[in-house]
Amino acid sequence: MNKFKIFSLALIASAGAASAQDINEAKKAIDAEQFDKAKTILKSIIKAKPSDGEANFVLGNVYLNQSVVDSAKIYYNNGLQASDKKNLSYIGLGQLDLDAKNTAAAQANFALATKDMRKKDVNEFIYIARAYMNSENPDYKNAVEVLKRALLVDPQNAQALLAIGDAYYGSNNQNDAYKAYRDAFTADNTLLRAKMQLGVLLKGAKSYDEAIKSFNEVIALDANYGPVYRELAETYYKWARNKPSTAKVNLQNAITNYEKYLSLTDYSLDSKMRHADFLILVKDYKQLETVANKMIAEDKVNPRIYRYLGYAAYENGNVDVAIKSIQDYINTPSNKVIGRDYYYLGLAKIKKGTAADGTIDQAAFDAGLADIKKAIELEPLVVEEFADFGKELFGKKQYNQAAAIFQLGANNKESKNYLDDSVYYGISVYYGNAGKPAESRDKAALESANATFDKILEASPSYDEAYLYKGRINSALDKDDLIIKNYEEYVAKITAKGAEELAKPATTKKVIEAYNAIGAAYANTDKVKAVEYFNKTLVLDPANSYATQSIKSLK
Repeated sequence: MNKFKIFSLALIASAGAASAQDINEAKKAIDAEQFDKAKTILKSIIKAKPSDGEANFVLGNVYLNQSVVDSAKIYYNNGLQASDKKNLSYIGLGQLDLDAKNTAAAQANFALATKDMRKKDVNEFIYIARAYMNSENPDYKNAVEVLKRALLVDPQNAQALLAIGDAYYGSNNQNDAYKAYRDAFTADNTLLRAKMQLGVLLKGAKSYDEAIKSFNEVIALDANYGPVYRELAETYYKWARNKPSTAKVNLQNAITNYEKYLSLTDYSLDSKMRHADFLILVKDYKQLETVANKMIAEDKVNPRIYRYLGYAAYENGNVDVAIKSIQDYINTPSNKVIGRDYYYLGLAKIKKGTAADGTIDQAAFDAGLADIKKAIELEPLVVEEFADFGKELFGKKQYNQAAAIFQLGANNKESKNYLDDSVYYGISVYYGNAGKPAESRDKAALESANATFDKILEASPSYDEAYLYKGRINSALDKDDLIIKNYEEYVAKITAKGAEELAKPATTKKVIEAYNAIGAAYANTDKVKAVEYFNKTLVLDPANSYATQSIKSLK
């Protein structure tokens, strides 16, 4: 579905004169995503006519869409006291029940909403379907069923067709969604959202150039229809992500169209927050930090902006601001904390503890790692975003810290980086212990790394290097039998690939390593075998000093 919920009807005809016109204007503003304007209109209607149940209901929907649940409840309950269309507020309360996963209560409220419907009415059905779709727990199947009832009554109802298109799209039924959107626009050629959604389908199918053509057709009909510029912005962004060669131009197009979209909204706090969301999407952290600071300077600010200031400050190298902003956000009980908050807090703490030469204070690293683990508890797949940081540490030869980061990914088989992180984890542990005296080696970590390579072989049996690293790790653990077993397995796998593979200088070097390690392991128990393997080394490298000296010492 679209990023923004379309929770009300754009142009459902209402009975009455001035009030009806006003509420239609409010619905137009909602469709244009001008939510502050819509709230002003609706409050004006309610002030003039407190008995207007629909105005209370629609205003409650606006607040619910903006996650201001308490205000939504107030207007729904006010709507129940109205003398006109009070039944609609049961639908709003039903959506709150759906959000709470109380389906039975929701259905009871929907039944109250439809109890006294006239045979030709369909608006309640459409609103109920929207409640099913816009719930925090969407139920597209029930939405479709309710909308089919509406279309039995009024087959050419454009709003019902638009809504069922959204329901089909939400349930990944692209073909029926396309037909419904097309039919909605045919039924009412002023319903631009229906035509826009045809482009959204193309965007979802990654037909970005065709989607842009479709959106431009909407602009040709009404150049001031704001939501289409948001869709254009998101299309250019996705095109940039999917085809990096277009990234520079398309990201700029994305930003330009999003700014156009903003110019056609009411610059409300809500639209500014959506702007901040988009700046995160396109990774324009310089602009995000500027926007966040401007919003904080205002008297009224959504607390989420402190989160965004923290993200932007980290990306821009202002770690103290990042830490304070994110901690202020997290420490406010009413704020909903997500994994990414701890992700950035952890990275900021580690960056703060990083010296100019790249070394990291261990206490700062541990504090940051604790927050990173909290991030993964909340959002397990956020672990996918740590790979580059781990590789940065690995490149600086900070192997123990790299291992701690890669272990997080190695523990999550659902991560797209699972195998890569597992390999890096095992290698990092090995290099973090290689060369250390036996008494200083982290044996528990080495055993864990050895077990990780076993898991890697389960997932990718053709990864022959795993046997090489298992041999090295068991050398660090002084386990002669496993040294022999794993290095022999490595040599057997490589030999099976043929003479061409064996002739490669990098492969030959590793085979020599294997022969020498096996020879050293046998030296303690079977001198004949040891000499046999050292001689294999000398066949490949006659000048190999380690093999030559080992043979001498064994005689």
